[in-house]
Amino acid sequence: MEQGVALFAICFALFLVSILYSSVGHGGASGYLAVLSLTSYGQLNSPWLKQHAWVLNLAVAGLAFYHYSKANHHIFSKTLPFIVASIPFAFLGGFLKIDGAIYDTLLSITLVYAAVRLLSNTNVEFIEVTNPQRREAYTYGAGIGFVSGIIGVGGGIFLSPILLLKRWATPKSAAATAAMFIWVNSAAGLFGAAASNQLVIETSTLIPFLFSVLIGGLVGSRYGALYANQKTVQYLLVCVLLLASGKRIFEVVI
Repeated sequence: MEQGVALFAICFALFLVSILYSSVGHGGASGYLAVLSLTSYGQLNSPWLKQHAWVLNLAVAGLAFYHYSKANHHIFSKTLPFIVASIPFAFLGGFLKIDGAIYDTLLSITLVYAAVRLLSNTNVEFIEVTNPQRREAYTYGAGIGFVSGIIGVGGGIFLSPILLLKRWATPKSAAATAAMFIWVNSAAGLFGAAASNQLVIETSTLIPFLFSVLIGGLVGSRYGALYANQKTVQYLLVCVLLLASGKRIFEVVI
């Protein structure tokens, strides 16, 4: 009975996280890791947590990309260079075994800084969007892919604020780009884990989690793509960044 209640609570929390993250085109890995770290699953090793978060990412980011692209917010030519550079480095990050409190602290500070900068950027409805230079896109894509592979996320929490702060995309266009970026990085991370013989996916555990995030992802991504305005999507992204940074700060302090 207690196990059933605990599982329901976890699934409900994952459902809520997937709604919030998918509304801005994200898969939700950092949120799923936060939820699982507060349960008995948090005692499992890093590869287990990363890999299950990546699978959930694939489901939710796929839904988010479908809805944002269907609503004509995706520009493939802008997304491609980030993806091309990120895939091999996400694979490499998933292959490696790296941990560290200092790394987590620096990452949290970066996410908080991005959230504050986005809050101060109030003219999202009227920004003039430019295209990144190829070299810049490749550099950011490679760096984000590598970091994402190490910590077990898809990279949207890094790419989305960069796209907005650099004025390379509107909030909804950034969400569409982030969704595809997250999907391919999550897949690359899983392939990297498999290549290093670290793949530990448990299907029986994953199924109820997948069911929960698929429902949440459907609701969130439809809202973000079809009903929310650009400023709302940006503020939702700020919430996502603060949640992701809070998760890592919590891990360092505890």
